[in-house]
Amino acid sequence: MEQLEVALPHTQMSGASLLYFKHPKRSVTLSLPVRMDDGEVEVFRGYRSVHSIALGPSMGGVRLKPGLNTHECEVLAAIMTLKNAVADLPLGGAKGGIDVDPQTLSSAELQRLIRRYTSELVELIGPREDIVAPDIGSDEQIMAWMLDTYNENLGNTVSGVVVGKPLPLGGSYGSKGARGHAAAVVTARVLEERGQSIRQASVAIFGYGDAGRQCAERIAALGARVVAVSDTLGGAYASGGLDLAALHAHREGAGSVQGFASSLTPAELLSLDVDVLVLAYDYGSIGAGNVADVRARYVVEATNRAVLPEAERTLKAQGSMVIPDLIASIGGVIANYLEWVQDASNFFWTETEILGAIDARVLASVNAVLAFARAQDIDLRTAACALALEKLHAASELRGVYP
Repeated sequence: MEQLEVALPHTQMSGASLLYFKHPKRSVTLSLPVRMDDGEVEVFRGYRSVHSIALGPSMGGVRLKPGLNTHECEVLAAIMTLKNAVADLPLGGAKGGIDVDPQTLSSAELQRLIRRYTSELVELIGPREDIVAPDIGSDEQIMAWMLDTYNENLGNTVSGVVVGKPLPLGGSYGSKGARGHAAAVVTARVLEERGQSIRQASVAIFGYGDAGRQCAERIAALGARVVAVSDTLGGAYASGGLDLAALHAHREGAGSVQGFASSLTPAELLSLDVDVLVLAYDYGSIGAGNVADVRARYVVEATNRAVLPEAERTLKAQGSMVIPDLIASIGGVIANYLEWVQDASNFFWTETEILGAIDARVLASVNAVLAFARAQDIDLRTAACALALEKLHAASELRGVYP
């Protein structure tokens, strides 16, 4: 809300519209009893927050993460509302998940937990109500279980309730790599706007999962040098640039980037003197406790709210530029939207068509934000927030207050 307050003078948003934004439409907390493999019953805590439906049905990820709570889901749901508006999508924002480390469960236990979570939400989710997507700790298989559970409960076949699904179940090309690919495209465009080139820029990537790997490959294809990557177990560094094909093969075999090239810790990666630092891990990767160590000229939020507000102020004072999640990671929401549209029409596009559509929408969104920032002489997050708030305000004013 503090960052939105900064954006308000650049909008026509009314007090009533702002009140709508301050309060999520709905948050639910779920108790999820699951029979474990040893026969004992364990109860897990689940959540789902719908922030807004002003622009259309809500859409947002399901994360499986230890310590997940209502507050985190509500914050991320609000960010999803803003991101969908910046991407000019007819969607609101949502977020949910389960307080669990999926690595501690067997495949059978995880499936039972996911199916229980979905069954508790059957009356609240749907292709015209609230669409679920993958997030931290969830993947195509989990989306397939959610889809099947929803359809079994309703006794019909509805594909669009879930996005990020496997292709045979109505999934779309491009969904796994969209967020990382878009982060690379947006970074190159922002550097170009500032009279710089991505070619030969040194890049470090914090969080080498699907998004981090896809960002590394796309940004290297654009001419940058990816000098360091890290995951939860460790990191790899090479000043001349990492061999990404060999790195991928190593990670597939070892389960981590650790042990490839020169080793470094994730904390050490954050402090590297590089042109671009891509944050592709999780919420709050840079906060008050570690922001002083960051030396990158550009910090790219390839995941939601990777830089906390107090840290962003410090980075700005240090001369570093944050490329915010509201534009840097919109490739994921655009890919999810396109999958939802295909499911609704039962007409599916080719991979080339999908990737082209994602790139076109990403560039249109970042160009709109850059133009607004230039005209108003404000930073990119403020510009993105202002553009999103204007769209939400217009929709809220047209809808009015019911009853």
